[in-house]
Amino acid sequence: MWWHNLGITPLEGLWVVLSAFGIYAAFFVLIRLAGQRALASWSTMDKAIVIAFGSVLGRVVLGYTPTLAAGVIALATMFALFRLEALLRRTRRGAYLSSTPILLMAGDQVVASGLRAARIVEDEVYFKLRQAGIRNFSEVGLVILEPTGDVSVLRRGELIDPVLLSRITDKGSIPAHLLLPG
Repeated sequence: MWWHNLGITPLEGLWVVLSAFGIYAAFFVLIRLAGQRALASWSTMDKAIVIAFGSVLGRVVLGYTPTLAAGVIALATMFALFRLEALLRRTRRGAYLSSTPILLMAGDQVVASGLRAARIVEDEVYFKLRQAGIRNFSEVGLVILEPTGDVSVLRRGELIDPVLLSRITDKGSIPAHLLLPG
């Protein structure tokens, strides 16, 4: 048969699709359990671990004897799942797929509940403050862990439009004097 020339049978191709779906779903759940911190800035060790993960995931998806056809099927499946997830995120029901921004600091006060929810420590926040050029806590307006894993540092000075903070957790910790009236 022609598929033997490709190195994969239709049944093996189906297993590649199912494996790719299973790994994608498992990875999604594990990232959600690990929290947004898993997506934040990575150390050298984190990068090495990601490379190792990629190798393990590739072997699981492609099966015992990887072939070009299996690789193409797996890649197409992963891209299709990625696109499906992006489409679902745009729907009202897709909100559960997205993380919410987490408030880490409000003014010069660290928000302990935000640190716990983000699974990060104060030293990591201080690192991000230094990266943003903050020299003194009095310069800090808000520090937010974004759904992407990035940390936003908003400086004091200009009032912050509350619309920009609509999905942030623990909004009650934000001092009113930092916000535009409204």
